[in-house]
Amino acid sequence: MSSCLGLYIESNLIKYAKVTKEHEALKIESFGIKFYDKIGDAIKQIVSETFSYNIPISVNLSEEAYNYFYMFSLLNKNDLKKAIDTEFEAYCFEKKLNKNAFETRYALSNEEADRDKIKVIHVSANKSTINKIVQTLDDYKVSTITPLGTSIANIATIKPKENVIIINMEETTKITTIVDRKIYNIADIPEGAGDVLDKIEAKENSYSKAYEICKNSTIYTMEGKDLQDEENEYLDYIMPVLYKIANTVKDYVTNSTIKFEKIFITGTLSVVNNIDLYFQEFFETEKCELLKPYFAIDGARINLKDYIEVNSAIAIAMQGLGYGIKSMNFRKGSFLETLPELLKSDISFGKKSGPGIKIDFDMKGKFSHGERWLLRGVAGVLMLTIIYAVFAIYLQNRINDKISEADSVAQYTDMQIASADNDIDLVATKTQQYKDMTENLRNINQKIEDDMNLKNSIPNLLVGIMSIIPRDVQITQIENTTANDSRHIIIRAQSKYYDELGYFKAKLKEGGVLTDVISSEGEKEGEFVKIVIEGDLP
Repeated sequence: MSSCLGLYIESNLIKYAKVTKEHEALKIESFGIKFYDKIGDAIKQIVSETFSYNIPISVNLSEEAYNYFYMFSLLNKNDLKKAIDTEFEAYCFEKKLNKNAFETRYALSNEEADRDKIKVIHVSANKSTINKIVQTLDDYKVSTITPLGTSIANIATIKPKENVIIINMEETTKITTIVDRKIYNIADIPEGAGDVLDKIEAKENSYSKAYEICKNSTIYTMEGKDLQDEENEYLDYIMPVLYKIANTVKDYVTNSTIKFEKIFITGTLSVVNNIDLYFQEFFETEKCELLKPYFAIDGARINLKDYIEVNSAIAIAMQGLGYGIKSMNFRKGSFLETLPELLKSDISFGKKSGPGIKIDFDMKGKFSHGERWLLRGVAGVLMLTIIYAVFAIYLQNRINDKISEADSVAQYTDMQIASADNDIDLVATKTQQYKDMTENLRNINQKIEDDMNLKNSIPNLLVGIMSIIPRDVQITQIENTTANDSRHIIIRAQSKYYDELGYFKAKLKEGGVLTDVISSEGEKEGEFVKIVIEGDLP
């Protein structure tokens, strides 16, 4: 009996499932979902709760990229690998990427449009991302690191010659196409449960509560559409994402030359009630249903829907038990794990034929003294050669690993420097914006202050004029016509006597009613002398 703990890790949650295999029978021992702030503490708690201290752990790959290459089917294995490496190198050159910074795996599938070619499903992931996963689980026995897009097919019930699509709506959405029990295509849709949960969490301030809200939400069919808005206000967050995903899959099915029998629905958003009925409204001939692990049994204690919530973790655990595409494991074996392979050799004696090292001795009778020494010498040289070869290979592999890690670190450093430069530019832009806003605010405050002072100054001006104006002086007009200086005052006055006007001007200046007082020459009009007096409010 063998067991494996499957972990599907996202930004804010971990789905886990411990799966046991006895002969060909599979059983889910324990499962659940853990929301976390510190991932290390969450993993430690999961391992403790599931008693998985000494069993292998299988985890999902993250941030992987999928590419598709087409090769001639007659290529042998070595030529095929070289051709795939060349295609990926050309892709990296075109995208200006460092090829050595990526770890790659691939799987083969038949090309439906051209039987003379095979389709290569090529998966690449940055080595720094893989190293981060390995470091997170450094205290545990990690057996596989595999992409969920290829692993999710492990749990599906698929008949021979049947073509299906799996819509896996986790943080983002992956569309896995399976043709005749072989993975044919994997497509990414950026929309997913992350969009929905983030919006609800921003309002509820709890990621676990956001998940429960999704789980308790119900989508009504066309007959119950009028009830939809009244039941759950958060459907406004859920429905646009589901609509986008459903339409994308519908377009893919419509434009594909492949006829599909079923569309399976899984992932975090599959917990929304009636989601299979909602998707069915988009498809006429293809049957839509929730993806259920083919070996899970519905019982009184556990509902199958509970298993569906952690389908991703179950599929990852099965990968660790030897199911799925074995070549998609991104975890590198340690030196001790690969040592038995390095030490494999075929040593034959006598007339035995075959590959390997052949030492022709007559095994009949006793060895002579010279034969014994010769045999000892050959054995010693052979052992030294094997030891030297093993450590040479080990050292070369370590050197290559360090070079790759250095390239990865250099690329990451370049990215961080570029990001820092962008941040500096952004800070400079924001600083200038804040300076402009501060200056504008200062000007506004000054204007408000000036307006308030002016509001009080006008009554003071009138009171001051009343207290000093001579009896024989008449004021015909007081105005402020200067647009840029609201404190400049112009007074038009008249009197029958020149000296009275002079006295009035002098009192305006000496009494502090106005500053910088000037006046025009008096002009005689009829019996009155008229002047214009200008000055500024104090």
